[in-house]
Parts: sequence; C-alpha cells; structure tokens
Amino acid sequence: MIMNETLALDVIGRRVEVNGHRATVRFSGIVPPVEGLWLGVEWDNPERGKHDGSYEGTVYFKCRHPTGGSFIRPNKVNFGVDFITAVKNRYVLQDEPEEDGKEQTLIGKKPVENVGFDSVKKWQSENKLKFPSGLQSLPGTFSTLKTLVLNRTGVTWSEVLRCASGWPVLEELYLNANDISISERPTDVLQMVKFLDLSSNRLIDENQLFLIAYLPRLEHLILSDIGISSIHFPDAKIGCKTSMFPSLQYLIVNDNQISQWSFINELDKLQSLHSLSCMRNPLTEGATGAETTRQWIIAKIGQLKTLNRCVILPEERRGAEIDYRKAFGNEWKKAGGHQNPEENRPNEEFTAAHPRYQLLCLKYGAPEDGEFKTQQPVLLKNQLLTLKIKCPNQLDQKVIEKQLPESMTIQKMKGLLSRLLKVPVSQLQVSYESPKMPGREIELENNQQSLQFYSVENGDCLLVRW
Repeated sequence: MIMNETLALDVIGRRVEVNGHRATVRFSGIVPPVEGLWLGVEWDNPERGKHDGSYEGTVYFKCRHPTGGSFIRPNKVNFGVDFITAVKNRYVLQDEPEEDGKEQTLIGKKPVENVGFDSVKKWQSENKLKFPSGLQSLPGTFSTLKTLVLNRTGVTWSEVLRCASGWPVLEELYLNANDISISERPTDVLQMVKFLDLSSNRLIDENQLFLIAYLPRLEHLILSDIGISSIHFPDAKIGCKTSMFPSLQYLIVNDNQISQWSFINELDKLQSLHSLSCMRNPLTEGATGAETTRQWIIAKIGQLKTLNRCVILPEERRGAEIDYRKAFGNEWKKAGGHQNPEENRPNEEFTAAHPRYQLLCLKYGAPEDGEFKTQQPVLLKNQLLTLKIKCPNQLDQKVIEKQLPESMTIQKMKGLLSRLLKVPVSQLQVSYESPKMPGREIELENNQQSLQFYSVENGDCLLVRW
C-alpha cells in the first residue's frame, strides 16, 4: 500500500519500507517553512539518515542515533502488503522447482531437502516491536516459555523488565543489537535466566553490568562487541572472590576494546568462571604473541578450564604457570620478592599487576636466579637445554645426555630420538620428569608443541618408551 497524504493521520509507530530499506514512523505533520505533509522516520540502518529528528533547531522526533532520522513525503513510503503475502515473502513459503544439488538434512534416517533455507536464516530476525505505552504484563502470561529471541527488535531494557513477569520460567534471553542501555536492576523478574546475550549493544558500560550482577542463576553471559575495555569488582580485594555473578561459568567478551591485563586479573575474582572467550581484542592481538598471551591468561585465572573454545589440559596449565612465574621473576625480585619466605614482601604495585604470583610461588617454589627469563622471544628460541635421556624399559640402554633447543617441537625431538635409538617414530612414547616435581611424570603428547610449551628445563630427564 502506497500512502497518500489523506491517510497520514494514525501512522506513528508504523513500520515502513522505502526503496528496499526499513524504518519506523516517528512523526507526521508539517515541517516549516516547506509546505505539505512530511513523515519523520527512524531508519533501521542509522547510516541512511541525516539527523536525529531535529530541523533548524526544532525537535520533531527523537532517534537513538544522531544520524538515524529523515523526513520523507508520504507518497514515497510503502506501508506494506497483506499478511499472507508478507509471511510468504519473509519465510520463503512460495513454491520453488526442485533442483539437483540442493542441500539435504537428515530427519531420523530420511533425507529432507532444504529449499531456500539460506534465505530463511537471513530474514529470521529484525522484527521491530512496538510496545503500547502503559502496557503492563500479566504474571504468568507465557508460563512455560523458556527461550526468547528479541535480537534487533528495537526493544529497550525497561520494556524487557515490564514484560518479564509474564515469563516466570525463562532460561535463555537473546537481546543482540538493540542499542540497549541497562537502566535498572531486575527485581523479582529474570530470576531463572541462565543464558543472556547482550552482544552488539554498544551503550552498555561497566557500571551497567553491575545492575545484572546478582541474577542468581546466570551461567552464560555474552558481551561481545559492546565496546567494553575495563571491569572492576569493588567488593573483592586482591586474591579474593567477588559476590557478583555468583553462578557465571561462561563469559564471552570477543571483539571489544580490552587492552589491559587488569581486565583479566579481575576475572579471577569470579567464583564460578571456568570458560572464557576473549578473541579479537587489542590485548590478544598485540605484540606479545598468541601462544604467550594464552599462557598468561591461563596463569592469571586459576579456575579456567576452557579458553577461546580450547580445553586447558593439566599439562598446559602447569607449563603456563611455570613460564609465567619465570617471565616475571626479575620484576618480582626488584619489587621485593625473595626466595626466603620471611623476606618475601613484593610491593603493592607488583601484587596488583600479578595477583596470583605469590600463589604460583607456593605451588612451584619461588624462582631461583638461574630461572629468570627475559621476555624476548628471539632469545628464548636460541636457548639450549641440557637434558638426560632414559629408556626405563630397556635395562641395557645407557643414560644419554643431549643439548636441545627449547623451541624444538615434540615431533622433531621424536625424529632425533628415533635416529639416536634406532626405533621407528610411530613406536615412541615420550614423557619427562623434573627434580622440582618429584614423583610426577608429564607426557609430551602434542607433536606440534615445543619443549618450552611443556616447561621442560635444564636438568630434566626425558623418559622414552617403546
């Protein structure tokens, strides 16, 4: 239906389409000094607009974005089609000829063709919702609703809370890309929510997150692409756990502005956190190196079990913590650290920057002077390790001593051992033991990792079996 000027009376809040682009009508009336009727629209894509609803100092309507608004003549606006046509267009229900090569999905044991499925996925969202003023949700309206997706609907946080009493058992709530600002704390609503997606809401800041910090069952929180750069839990001192987000186990903060290690330090205060995704942030894309950055995050968050969708094995955690302990040994000593527990008093600045360092010293022992490492990868790669090689199952095989670069991969080391012992690589099983960890044997199972990754040190012993 193309609207004419005589029909432009009750149109505020209506959804419209203009040349293939969608918008919401926010104003209808005269805009002096130009004669005639105008519609003020707020575009779904704010880059299409020219202003925020103001013209020559007069505010005619308001937009969420400073460039989200435009004035358009009514005869240029399409107010849509009938319901049946809209459903067919949106969900691709029109008949289509079968074609060879269509993607198939198995339902049970029967293959079913996916015709036009990509189009369905593309348009299954972005319905702009209009909540009538004064709307009050009836408690229990949707008494069994457990998952609700409101991505790109234009819903506000106040509207969510206003309706939430109608979702008493809701467990998953998706609010992606709504320009949401968390304005108040949920009270007696959303108390059953376990999964909350707030990604791409760039108005959210650190202080607003504290308003949802006491949702008792919240386990999975997505905060990707909200622009956050810092977090601080004021109720917890260094080495203590915060009372905020008590059940939070999974946290995703990809595509943000995180550039300081203090952000990672604070996450160690979360009492239940065991899975973190922190990809494509300045901190993880910096010059430190991907492998080193991963090691330091693991060392800083003691209870973490999964990082960036990769499981942290016990051997990797041990290697990361030992390397971290060595890497900052010089700073620790300069700050007042000492091998003698009675004289070990690093200053507050060092303790704030490395909250778990003292715990790592208790776990693995304080670093000796010979263990201190520089943080320059070029020097590390050139370092040679003097190692003993034992074959526990071969009584007549003498102990061998070799110097190997700590950057050598396990695969290359096995190749060397194969030539040295005249045993096929495929039959070799290699582990190592360290005098600092008596009674423990660490298996070197990942052929692509280096000796440094497993924290093999001078004086350690390789155990070779076949």
